[in-house]
Amino acid sequence: MAQALLVMDLQNGIVERMSEQADVLIDTIERVIDAARRHDVPVIFVRVAFRPGAPEVSRRNQSFATIKASTPMVETEPATQIHPRLQLREGDVLVTKRRVSAFTGSDLDVVLRSLEVDHLVLTGIATSGVVLSTTRQAADLDYQLTVISDACADADPEVHRVLTEKVFPRQAAVVNADQWIGDL
Repeated sequence: MAQALLVMDLQNGIVERMSEQADVLIDTIERVIDAARRHDVPVIFVRVAFRPGAPEVSRRNQSFATIKASTPMVETEPATQIHPRLQLREGDVLVTKRRVSAFTGSDLDVVLRSLEVDHLVLTGIATSGVVLSTTRQAADLDYQLTVISDACADADPEVHRVLTEKVFPRQAAVVNADQWIGDL
């Protein structure tokens, strides 16, 4: 069984919104990424970004239309670049998505099939956003799933707790970073 580590939405414009939690979260994700690389687990960074003018964003999409109007998340802007502490290395993959789920509007499925991956390990911001949406879609696509609970964060700690303790276990193994690293 081939697994891949998804590091989702750890981009400047999103990390900066998690000011109090950001340093601890990035420390944890750095350890997870290092372990994945040591064990030849592909590391796939996923970010949300749009073309200039955001033609991908419909005015009917409540959350993205607000972003389009206020802070364009253009592919070349600093806000859409992966946080500098989590530098891509040779062999890592960068996927750009156009919606909340890592699959929607991206080539993630093509990359995963090419790598013959059938087990996704999920990390990211926000637990109630990209992690939830990707978990649901990946489960529907028959991937085996692991969510690393302390490598995910949400602006609302209670929402994070409910998702990681009550919702995700229905479709994924939920472990902490030390458990996942120890099992590699």
